[in-house]
Amino acid sequence: MTNPVTKDRRHFEDLAVGETIDLGHTTVSKDMIVTFAREFDPFPFHLDEKAAKESLLGGLASSGWQTGALSLRMLVDRFLSTIASCGGLGFRDLKWKTPVMVGDTIGGTVTIAELRRSSSHPHWGIVTLDFDVRNQKNQPVLTMRLANLVECRHAEDAA
Repeated sequence: MTNPVTKDRRHFEDLAVGETIDLGHTTVSKDMIVTFAREFDPFPFHLDEKAAKESLLGGLASSGWQTGALSLRMLVDRFLSTIASCGGLGFRDLKWKTPVMVGDTIGGTVTIAELRRSSSHPHWGIVTLDFDVRNQKNQPVLTMRLANLVECRHAEDAA
C-alpha cells in the first residue's frame, strides 16, 4: 500500500551509498547559546560570559547537544524532509571536535555510508549517515554516524 504522505518523496531504492548532502549553514548567536543552555545544559561556560572566559573553552560556547540539534535541523531541512523517512534509529561515534563559539557559522555535509533492508520488515530500509560538521574556519566541530528508517517503495524486491 502506498503511503499518501510519502508517495512523492524519495524512497530507500532511490538512495545511493556515497551520496553527499550539503547541510547549508547556520550562524550561532549568543542568544541561541544562552537560551538553549538555560533549558537543557546549564553549565557556566554556556550561560555566563565571565565564567566562560575563565573556562577551558575561553569564551561563551554552544552546548555540544545544541550543535547536534542544529546539525539535525539542517539535515531535516536539506534531506530528511525530502525522503520517506520514518524516524531515527540512533547514533554512534558522536564526537565534539571543536567548541562552537558565539558568532561561529556551522555547516557541512552528510554522506550516505550504508544502505540495508530490514531482514524482518522488508518494507523498511535503513540508511546510515556520516556527519562532518565544520565551522567557518573549516575546523571540524561534530562528527557522528546516524541511522534512519526509510520506507521502501517495493517490499517484494527485498528477496
